[in-house]
Amino acid sequence: MRHLVAVIFVSLGLVCLATGAHVYARNPSSAHVPAAMVAPAVTLAPVFVLAPAGPSRIVVDAGGKGDFRTIQDALNSLSDQSPTPRLIYVRKGVYNEKIFLEKSNIILQGEDREHTILTFSLARDAWRCDHPDDWGVATLNLRGSDITLENLTIVNSYGFDNTSDKTISCAADSATHEKKISPFGHQMALRSFQTTRLKVLHCTLRAFGGDTVSPWNVAAGLFYFKDCRMEGGVDFYCPRGWAYAEGCTFVALNGPACIWHDGSVDPDSKTVLKDCSFSGYNGFKLGRYHREAQFYLIHCSFADNMADQDIYLVPTATPIHWGRRIYYYDCHKKGKEYKWYANNLDQAPGAPAPEKIDPAWVFKEKWNPLK
Repeated sequence: MRHLVAVIFVSLGLVCLATGAHVYARNPSSAHVPAAMVAPAVTLAPVFVLAPAGPSRIVVDAGGKGDFRTIQDALNSLSDQSPTPRLIYVRKGVYNEKIFLEKSNIILQGEDREHTILTFSLARDAWRCDHPDDWGVATLNLRGSDITLENLTIVNSYGFDNTSDKTISCAADSATHEKKISPFGHQMALRSFQTTRLKVLHCTLRAFGGDTVSPWNVAAGLFYFKDCRMEGGVDFYCPRGWAYAEGCTFVALNGPACIWHDGSVDPDSKTVLKDCSFSGYNGFKLGRYHREAQFYLIHCSFADNMADQDIYLVPTATPIHWGRRIYYYDCHKKGKEYKWYANNLDQAPGAPAPEKIDPAWVFKEKWNPLK
């Protein structure tokens, strides 16, 4: 950790700044002059100023020119907790690894969004054949909190690598001990567990199948996305808890819905999408839910080939007590407009003005991701 120390001498209206090699004096009414020209009768009193340090930085370079070759090795080198952020800077390259991020106060920052690529190939159905839960199902698996992901491409390539069904041995199947794995099944690029206060900035997250981006913590999850591109199949953006996405691009490759939400623990939890755009295959559908959910879409745009289908409730045995809570403001589609996304913020709880819908409105006093 590095600090910059400035030594400032103050006396009789004369200010001197000591650097590593020279001392300069400045009179407020004159130009800079060498300190040697200052009258010897002047008494100088040093004042030491300790400049605040930035996050400690670890460099990952797949070519071996950094501190570590892999992201996981860099994470493993850190203590579990820290009162200040730790920066892991990932240089351009393809990192073919599954990442487990269990520590908190981490900034994972890529050198270049398009060329810093984290990738792994795994179908969730295959993983669950040999594992009791989802820990390890994604390319990036998160348990820590106060995490920032920036300038990265995160890919689960299973559906791109496997274009047809395949049958595998499956210990979890007690009847046939086999499982058919589809290229359209769940394939997480990102999956979180107890994580809260997650920021994802200027990232691309891709999979061919469903649940590409799965920030899940229905009771306490606070998730912020900005300027991200998300691609995938069914429910490929599916937060649980509180989520705010702005300036993001959503691309449906297949499946019956782009977005999904679970807000079943707290009636205040919600997913907000502001200044976002949606496109995809011909006839793609916007969203769905089958648990308690609350959607806000503000200033969003839709491609002309989007289906004429509002965000819909999937038939479910799970009771929906809080009713249909889907709100739009100033959303538009290329070509023929549809009536179902007409402005209806006045029907939302508290009838919020559109300009008031921002991260502070979503997360309240719990978190400010813009700090």
